[in-house]
Amino acid sequence: RRAARLTFSGSQSLLSASSGHGRVYASSCDGSNRRNSSTSSKIKVDLDSSSGIAVVKFQSPPVNSMSLDFLTEFSINLEKLELDKSCRGVILTSAVPKIFSAGLDILDMYAKSPEHCEEFWKAVQDMWLKLYGCSKIVIAGISGASPAGGCLMSMCCDYRIMADNPRYSIGLNETQLGIVAPFWFKDTMANTVGNRTTELSLQFGLMYNPTDALKIGLVDQLVPEDKVLSTASETMMKWFALPDHARQISKSMMRKPTIDKLVSNREADIKNFVSFITKDSIQKSLGMYLAMLKQRKA
Repeated sequence: RRAARLTFSGSQSLLSASSGHGRVYASSCDGSNRRNSSTSSKIKVDLDSSSGIAVVKFQSPPVNSMSLDFLTEFSINLEKLELDKSCRGVILTSAVPKIFSAGLDILDMYAKSPEHCEEFWKAVQDMWLKLYGCSKIVIAGISGASPAGGCLMSMCCDYRIMADNPRYSIGLNETQLGIVAPFWFKDTMANTVGNRTTELSLQFGLMYNPTDALKIGLVDQLVPEDKVLSTASETMMKWFALPDHARQISKSMMRKPTIDKLVSNREADIKNFVSFITKDSIQKSLGMYLAMLKQRKA
């Protein structure tokens, strides 16, 4: 692959500071018993048992912040789908225009007790473990910007389809905020785009536009913005042609070593995160970042 242009983005951040708790309720029942829809405040699941496809939409405006509530709801819903034999594939996408997810919610890490930070990081770990280890076919329909946590969630999927809009970007940009991506973020990216690209991406905190993301293999396909979900559904049917058992074993074989690495180091990882995020210097940086966002909104 050709080397992609290195770009920086100041508009998309590692951490989202959204405090919006707007709820969007939409009925997707079609009157039959074949479609099951469940809606929580931040995650909407629409499972069509006839096709075997579950569409999971993030609906936590304005930017689908990965708060403790968001992460908990996501993990619970994904676990239910994992156990549902009528579900063969999952499409992750956003109900919020122009954004997939802006990443971890800074409000769950700023001015919080060590106990809360520990609970929050466990929820981040749980999300990754369930998604990266999911036996179902998981396709990301990236219909907007996808920095940091949004990028991590996308990389956990088996296939990534992104809206071909140069205004959108995707990447792990932790370094730009003085934060270090955990080893399992790094491992996930290295498994996706290779070690050298990951090394450059993490050190510079790079965000890639869709064209460059495709070049390095961070996404697999670009489509017009209004075709993301329909293309994901069409692509899913191609994956369904594969024998499930052999595909699942192959997926597990590729991903298990990476998963086992976190499982055997969970407590140490939590301890490292809490120790880091509660440092006065880091809290000061987060406070300044929040103030900057507040000023920008004003």
